[in-house]
Amino acid sequence: MSNAPLMPKATAVWLLDNTALTFDQVADFTKMHPLEVRAIADGDAAQGIKGMDPLSNGQLTREEIEKGEKNPDYRLRLQESKVVLPPQPKRKGPRYTPVSRRHERPSAILWLLRNHAELKDAQIMRLVGTTKSTIASVRDRTHWNTSQLTPIDPVTLGLCSQIELDFEVARAAKEKPIDTAYGGATLLPASETTKRDEFEPAERSSDDLNLDAVFAKLKTLGGKKQEDEEQ
Repeated sequence: MSNAPLMPKATAVWLLDNTALTFDQVADFTKMHPLEVRAIADGDAAQGIKGMDPLSNGQLTREEIEKGEKNPDYRLRLQESKVVLPPQPKRKGPRYTPVSRRHERPSAILWLLRNHAELKDAQIMRLVGTTKSTIASVRDRTHWNTSQLTPIDPVTLGLCSQIELDFEVARAAKEKPIDTAYGGATLLPASETTKRDEFEPAERSSDDLNLDAVFAKLKTLGGKKQEDEEQ
């Protein structure tokens, strides 16, 4: 069989410790490689794993083990589970709302319209289990009970779960177009950063840095200092 037992390594540990099955038989039953089974037997792998008895959970019978111990070429067969899980029915159409809670749907719709305006009508219909006309009447304040409506969280009312609400809100935010009016902080263009300041002088004049005048001044100072020393 192609199906492996639950917890293959733990099952292999138990079979190696409690039966005389060969490595190939254990490997075939647990869908493991024979070398890995040999490593478990030598203590090089699966250290610290507690063996799981496949007899106790109905995956194997004592008769199967005895057949395998008598014939090394026999391959153990995994027993079919006696527990059959019922198939999950596929939900189609709008969400069903109990009659006792149907009068609370307009309050939930009003809450969604005020707190999550990005949600589409189809998303509100999935969350609350209402109709498009009811959503339009609540939005336009033409609902027959508009004066008495108070916004209430649909999760609090039990009309949907928090996970479902978060999923629809995240989905609506992802589909919402990004506002291009403000694109965030950007670098200034090169024309702005390299523009010369209008108050900065264009070039230094030749008078500001006249080397001849500087050296002449130094010579004058040096001559005065020498005359003072001679006196």
